[in-house]
Amino acid sequence: MEGLSVTGLPVVTPDEAIRLQRGLAVRVIDRDEPAGEVRLVAGIDVAAGRTGENGRAAVVVLRYPGLETVETAVFVGPLVMPYVPGLLSFRELPLILPALERLTTRPNLLLVDGQGVAHPRRLGIAAHLGLITGLPAIGCAKSRLCGTAGEPGPERGSAADLIDRGEIIGRVVRTRFGCRPVYVSVGHRVSLETAVDWVLKLGQGFRLPEPVRLAHLAAGSGQS
Repeated sequence: MEGLSVTGLPVVTPDEAIRLQRGLAVRVIDRDEPAGEVRLVAGIDVAAGRTGENGRAAVVVLRYPGLETVETAVFVGPLVMPYVPGLLSFRELPLILPALERLTTRPNLLLVDGQGVAHPRRLGIAAHLGLITGLPAIGCAKSRLCGTAGEPGPERGSAADLIDRGEIIGRVVRTRFGCRPVYVSVGHRVSLETAVDWVLKLGQGFRLPEPVRLAHLAAGSGQS
């Protein structure tokens, strides 16, 4: 896959990673800049235990709107950085980027199991990946990293703003009646409203949107 760069990766120390996050966060575009018509959506996830030496990244490309699987790419490799909350991208992007490079198709949209700007320094893994690839990206995480929010209603599509230091950084979204919500945030080149809309449009009756759910399974993370 063309257009990928690993500039700045891997980062040797947490302090270096934090400095790079702060420098890159200002480059994130939080408005809609679609890369043409969205026909191919890639779901991305990594299975990596906190103490393991290796991780497995999976990218599953689905055709929209039918959500048929077009291709799946997997990469297994060493984890170059220990688990540090808030620095997930430096641990997992060295696995995700080679998986993306194995694709024969170029997705129009990336949906990442992780945070976008809903991050203490506004550069979670979805935002970081969006900047590296230049593709529109959305973060769809299963848990909250920072900020506070009210509880959304039980109905599918109910949502509550996720707020940190007076700034709306994401939205807590109920994707299935009565199930635990997901945490949606801008990755790159999409607005928050568009990010939430895509997460709901890509649902197939499960908690996770279908591209992420299938990537979750392909990475070996189990059912969700």
